[in-house]
Amino acid sequence: MAEGEERRERPAQQGRVHRAGQWWRRAWGSAGYERDTLLLIGKSTLAATVAWVISYYLLQAQSPAFAPFSAVLIMQVTVYQSLLQSLRYVGAVVTGVAVQAALGFLVGPGLPAFVLVALVALVIGRWPALGAQGSQVVTAAFFAFSTYISATSDLAKATELGQIILLVLIGCGVGVIVNVAVVPPMRYRSAEHSIRTLAHALCDLVSDMYPVLREGELDEERSSHWRTRAGQTEELISQARSGLRTARESLYYNPRRLLRRNRGHTTFEGYGAVLDALERALYQMASLTRSIDKWQEEESRPYRSFLGRYADFLEAIAHITQVLGTLDEDDLHDQAQQLCRLADTAQQRCRQVTEEAEQAALPLADPALPYGVLVVESTRLMEEFQHTCDVLQRYVDRGDQGD
Repeated sequence: MAEGEERRERPAQQGRVHRAGQWWRRAWGSAGYERDTLLLIGKSTLAATVAWVISYYLLQAQSPAFAPFSAVLIMQVTVYQSLLQSLRYVGAVVTGVAVQAALGFLVGPGLPAFVLVALVALVIGRWPALGAQGSQVVTAAFFAFSTYISATSDLAKATELGQIILLVLIGCGVGVIVNVAVVPPMRYRSAEHSIRTLAHALCDLVSDMYPVLREGELDEERSSHWRTRAGQTEELISQARSGLRTARESLYYNPRRLLRRNRGHTTFEGYGAVLDALERALYQMASLTRSIDKWQEEESRPYRSFLGRYADFLEAIAHITQVLGTLDEDDLHDQAQQLCRLADTAQQRCRQVTEEAEQAALPLADPALPYGVLVVESTRLMEEFQHTCDVLQRYVDRGDQGD
């Protein structure tokens, strides 16, 4: 749940205007998919603008678009990835231009030269060391060929090809500088932030669902919206994994790990286990929302009491995710104890879901109805969150023993 927001007790309003407002409130209130999107767009726009000003107004380059294109292309969610991709991108562009220069001056500007340039560039572009930037070898070679045949002299040709490399270097440099200087994404390297991001996304989704189930206002529009939002978490999971990997890698170069207050907290096994549990919980929420979205049965009124119990369970899960969304190393001792208490409450609510299903003799085996899936997913979700709380408690206990 977004920081500063009150807990939702009523179903969220529908419609494009209300949805847009909710999207912006999530972007403003908490880290997650929405805020990440806005930050990346804003920083990419700034980097592209600065690169364009340098290439067009200061250098008066013949092909100034190379600089802003490069700046946007290497703008990644982490500084680590920006540096890595910029090195690969520069390498790909230099290789493509070099291929064109060598073959162009040897063979000439005709069609045979173009065929050779395309062939060699495509082969080099498959070099694993270039990664996702391998295709840029061909792109750079084609642009270089176009520039080469339009130049009027050998000096002009060499100058134009060199200018392409210069513009790419400017664009990559601007992109990296902007990524570091403007809202630096160092937090994306934090294991805590990785967990917070997923927890916020899960809390927002669950907090939208349980008031609707409690009020019995489930409809196709809402369920479809939930399913879409659950599907968007794939990117967040990938970013969280990347953040955790980068956090581990940073230990080898970060002198702060040698400080006394950081000793004993230089591993991420506990956070990694929590991240695994949250990832599985998000996948299960995606499965749950997919099942609800496919459910077209309108005779849900006889089972309102069951949906009410399920809403109580999801509300308990929202309490847990809200704490996970504020996870802090300095407060981890108190937070772990709080999570264990919340897990006990959620366990009780989960048992009530199963008991209500048994008492009401719900058609759990009917694949056309979601009740069986709801009961199964409640148990699985509870297992994951109980595991999460237990892992954090063990992590805190080991830290206390180390002190």
